[in-house]
Amino acid sequence: MKIDVLTIFPRLFEPFFEESIIGKAREKGKVHFQTINFRDFSTNKHQTVDDYPYGGGGGMVLKPEPIFSAVEHLTEGTEKKPRVILMCPQGKPYRQSKAEELAQEEHLIFICGHYEGYDERIRKYLVTDEISIGDYVLTGGEIPAMAVIDSVVRLLPGVLGNEISAVTDSHSTGLLEHPHYTRPPIFREWEVPEVLLSGHHENIEKWRRKESLRRTWKRRRDLLEGLELNKEEQQWLKQFEQDDE
Repeated sequence: MKIDVLTIFPRLFEPFFEESIIGKAREKGKVHFQTINFRDFSTNKHQTVDDYPYGGGGGMVLKPEPIFSAVEHLTEGTEKKPRVILMCPQGKPYRQSKAEELAQEEHLIFICGHYEGYDERIRKYLVTDEISIGDYVLTGGEIPAMAVIDSVVRLLPGVLGNEISAVTDSHSTGLLEHPHYTRPPIFREWEVPEVLLSGHHENIEKWRRKESLRRTWKRRRDLLEGLELNKEEQQWLKQFEQDDE
């Protein structure tokens, strides 16, 4: 996968692209990163990328020319157009399903804005996706872009040491992930559930599914809406409700 990031603060991404799982994915050749300072595509000697909004109001608005020129430079001569992603609090809420969708692409371009907002023509005529990572506003789109990039890259084949990890993550199955335990089996008188020490894989999987459903019911009941549950799982939900009474 090729990932290009348009930002006026490219140095913010240097440590992010070099460390941990992301850095290892880069070393393995699973992904190629590039940061582009779109000031370099400004049309004046002062490298201006923003201007006052028409009609008045506070703040500055990112101009369309540098953004369009940067994206067109990156896509020149390419047959398949990449996904051009605008990081914006007005975008659609980001979900794991979106990460899985983007992980199927060969080329992603992220636009990280600053100031009051973007010229509307960037939204209407250039981007393919607008993404929000939450109902709050940050000083720029760099941190949200990193969050999305991290969630996508870890899904690429060969990036994680254990391929099953991504499949069983919270939200990948529609539910929150089940509890995890490791050594020692007893810590400060708190014991690991006996079923996990039994070696009985069928019972372990059943326990994990039940605990995943229990955790989702307690913390994110909205995720259960529209989820197809078998009779046993429906019975578990009734049991959770009775236990809470």
